Amino acid sequence: MEQYEPDRLSPAQVAAMRRSLRNGRAALSRRSLLRASAGGALVAGGLGALSACGIPPAAQTSGVSSEDHSAKEKTVSFSNWTEYMDVDESEKHHPTLDAFRKRTGIKVEYTEDINDNVEFFGKIKPQLAAGQSTGRDLICVTDWLAARLIRFGWVQKLDASNLPTAYANLSRQFRSPDWDPGRAYSYPWTGISTVIAYNKKALDGVEVTSVSDLLDNPRLKGRVGFLSEMRDSVGMTLLDMGKDPGRFTDDDYDAAIARLQKAVDKGQIRRFTGNDYTSDLTKGDLAACLAWAGDVVQLKADSPDVDFLIPDSGYLTSTDNLLVPNKARHKTNAERLIDFYYEPGPAAQLAAYINYVCPVDGVKEELAKIDEDAANNPLILPDKAMAAKSRAFRSLSAKEETAYEEKFAKLTGA
Repeated sequence: MEQYEPDRLSPAQVAAMRRSLRNGRAALSRRSLLRASAGGALVAGGLGALSACGIPPAAQTSGVSSEDHSAKEKTVSFSNWTEYMDVDESEKHHPTLDAFRKRTGIKVEYTEDINDNVEFFGKIKPQLAAGQSTGRDLICVTDWLAARLIRFGWVQKLDASNLPTAYANLSRQFRSPDWDPGRAYSYPWTGISTVIAYNKKALDGVEVTSVSDLLDNPRLKGRVGFLSEMRDSVGMTLLDMGKDPGRFTDDDYDAAIARLQKAVDKGQIRRFTGNDYTSDLTKGDLAACLAWAGDVVQLKADSPDVDFLIPDSGYLTSTDNLLVPNKARHKTNAERLIDFYYEPGPAAQLAAYINYVCPVDGVKEELAKIDEDAANNPLILPDKAMAAKSRAFRSLSAKEETAYEEKFAKLTGA
């Protein structure tokens, strides 16, 4: 396990965090494009928490449990992102959580207190570093933060005997990330895919099939958008160059940055955006851009001109993941909840509501009963051919993170 030391962010990392909080995936709605971004208070709070240096280093551990009270205490505390759970028409109840309680007798204390990975890490870091309980049994964080928590030894290894359904139904493309081989510590809540979106009317006959077309076709000059999230823009460029984002070298990264820089210098790229690209794409100010699949599902429903494509070179997928933090009081109950969401019925109900990539195999029939369009949407249920093109950006060391963000910040002018 990696020894934890208090985070000291470089200026480039601070800029990246601010971009993410303001309009990147951190501000990306889990349900609606109308949701406001995290806002200035979170920027200040989250960055302040990450930059703090008053917390002593924690001892290396392999996951610290406390006595499991699941058998006697029929409850589980679950922290999740806002708008990342199905709700009924009254917007007061979560049908799948209610179904879990009725079946198991376990009450879920469900809290939507994750607005951003950085800010949430700042909340739980003091307790985890001190070997204390966070008061949570289950949390949901994006893959890079999940990797960090596992490296620090701050989450518990899952008991496979409590996860038979999850083990059987987890989609192949999500089974073994480099930061958690075999999913010993985590299970994905949902996938977040980066694709190419375009406005058919704005393209006006220009053919787009690849990232190369975005970067090189002079007919698209000034009408192309890339994302302000480093992993998405660089990862998709690496794929286009024939490199695997899960195995690239420093030289590969520099070559991708140079390729993007060339497009910036000649005015090919209009700008680097967070999810605010959605309005530009709908209006036609952007003819084509890198986009997040969750946005595209909504945009396609609202605009007949918007569509997407998967490049032959592949596309990038990240995940939001369920983990049990150290000192969780109800670990077994948390594992039972994870396993529940890998049943086709609950998984389909969740996918129909949040419209992100479902990591559960065998849900198409159940999802079709709820929403036939969603069941046939490859951005929600990738077919085998699409799933085979999915790639993940490899986990980074602290040194790499700093160096790569600095280079990307210089490229984007952040």
